[in-house]
Amino acid sequence: MRGVNRVVLIGNLGKDPDLQHLEGNIAVAKFPLATTETYKDRNGTLISQTEWHTVVLWRGLADLAQRYLHKGSLIYLEGRIRTRSWEDKDKNKRFITEIIGDNLVMLDKRKEHSDNNTIEGTNTDVAGFPDINFDNNTPGNIISKDDMPF
Repeated sequence: MRGVNRVVLIGNLGKDPDLQHLEGNIAVAKFPLATTETYKDRNGTLISQTEWHTVVLWRGLADLAQRYLHKGSLIYLEGRIRTRSWEDKDKNKRFITEIIGDNLVMLDKRKEHSDNNTIEGTNTDVAGFPDINFDNNTPGNIISKDDMPF
């Protein structure tokens, strides 16, 4: 039987994407992504738990992230988990678990400016995903803020 390695995250960037170009001018962007789960405990107290993920985007998605994403941006991300290991300078074995992004949808409202560094409109559709409309008064609403699990 084949395995499935699939991750779906909705969260906010912890800092601006760090874009680098590898040999052959291949773009790679890395950034931390925070996902927060909120629930009520037995006493009815609202508890929030934030999980931090290291996201890696390659090629076109890396360029897109560097151009349009910034600290605090809300995104929908699909990808897979990858764990790598290496030896540090002191010969200690180190591990890192990353999310390799395959599909990305920017969920922030677009800015209404017309300069080259901003997008105009209300929502962004990237990599073939439908716009997710968070305005409950708009016909054709797909998901409302109340439907979100956090």
